[in-house]
Amino acid sequence: MEDILAVYARPVEAARPLVCFDEAGKDLKAHTRPPQPAVPGQGAREDSHYTRAGSRTLFLACAPHLGWRQIRVTAQRTARDFAHAVRDLVDGQFPQAERIVLVLDNLNTHRPAALYQAFPPAEAWRILERLEWHYTPTHGSWLNMAELDLSVLARQCLARRIPDQRTLETEVAAWVAARNAEAVTVSWHFTKEEARQRLHWLYPHPASDSVTRSQH
Repeated sequence: MEDILAVYARPVEAARPLVCFDEAGKDLKAHTRPPQPAVPGQGAREDSHYTRAGSRTLFLACAPHLGWRQIRVTAQRTARDFAHAVRDLVDGQFPQAERIVLVLDNLNTHRPAALYQAFPPAEAWRILERLEWHYTPTHGSWLNMAELDLSVLARQCLARRIPDQRTLETEVAAWVAARNAEAVTVSWHFTKEEARQRLHWLYPHPASDSVTRSQH
């Protein structure tokens, strides 16, 4: 936890952008009957029955200090999918960066080894040299600022039936474009010092010198 908070407290550096990474799933559901739009005196209505069309994974990367994010929609959530999303960060989004400071959770696919599963060794190493990895602690995924964007995405874009991947990609791309156009940033105020006070129960409590002496 303190490692993540120390990373967030660093000054913003163009050469070392902070990027938070996370993913979410979305079930695809199509209407079996056309929904009824709202009319005066009555809200919109939709049939409770729907047709399932599988699910998709949304890989989200955001630079909270820069007001930028992107989402990659995939059919699966494999190590290879993760590796391709990371390579896009390195080569497509931050090609001039000296190193990307990457914050992510401890999901088993979020490992440097994923790059070796997806690419030849030389290519995997080239990408790895551009990354600085920082993991949130177990049960501490709330420390990942990417979860804030995923929460907004869920409320503003995903809280409805979406029938297929093409529609999902179109809607998500529109949401990303609008949010990036506003350059929505995150101002993080939770510090190591505050954590030591408010979450003191997480820390060890060694015996004080006085107690130790009295025991002797």
